[in-house]
Amino acid sequence: MHWTDRRKRFRALLAGDRCIHPGSVFDPISARIAEDLGFEIGMFAGSVASLTVLGAPDLIVLTLSEFAGQAYRINRAGNLPLMVDADHGYGNALNVRRTVEELETAGVSGMSLEDTDLPTPHGTTAPRLISIAEGVGKMKAALGARQDPDLCIAGRTSAVSITSLDDAIARGRAYEEAGVDALFFVGVRTRAELDAISEATKLPIILGGVSGDLTDLAYLGARRVRIALQGHQPFAAAVKATYETLKALREGTQPSKLQGVASPELMKKVTRDADYARWTKDFLG
Repeated sequence: MHWTDRRKRFRALLAGDRCIHPGSVFDPISARIAEDLGFEIGMFAGSVASLTVLGAPDLIVLTLSEFAGQAYRINRAGNLPLMVDADHGYGNALNVRRTVEELETAGVSGMSLEDTDLPTPHGTTAPRLISIAEGVGKMKAALGARQDPDLCIAGRTSAVSITSLDDAIARGRAYEEAGVDALFFVGVRTRAELDAISEATKLPIILGGVSGDLTDLAYLGARRVRIALQGHQPFAAAVKATYETLKALREGTQPSKLQGVASPELMKKVTRDADYARWTKDFLG
């Protein structure tokens, strides 16, 4: 399926009237699993990318080329529309342009760009934000860089938990005026906060890490939330499974006695073994 077809499906979800949870994915196999299970979109987070590619915490030591390369591997493995967290765009507004060019070429359907001051400046101990003016410049640079108008650009802010709800609303309005396609808010914890944000803005809303009172999809949909992240547990679950399997083997457990190992049938399904068997017959004789 062509990238634009996926982007149109992604935009249709944003234009709809319901809220969905994306499947948190990190490699081709996880994306295929999410697609097979019926997730409408996949989410590839910057934090998960750092873990997957570098085995490092989310400290913005991952490079754009590393991130875009993994996004491409995910995209080529199936037909799941992919939303990615492009962090701060890997630099200033000019770097944001390059980020959009690379990620659009990698086939993503949507990306968020945030206004957190990243990487962490020298001498700071708490997260801080860039100015609204600089954030607007980044959003405009992103919009100007895309070639496919169906690619979704979401303006992201964590102002609710870093500065204030009023600041978050001001930033959302500014990015909305700049022309972004959606607003991504991180740190919203109460219905009162979400109600205020929804009332003050017009664009589709994406929420990061919903919990507590913000887990009712019907309520979220009525507040114009179209995507609500649940976290990135699949990668953590994969780490635990790998750790426990290797530990068991190291301690003498026989491979035939291991627990939690994918069956041969499941492995064939997620590797698309039947397709490769057919291609082998058709093209190799």
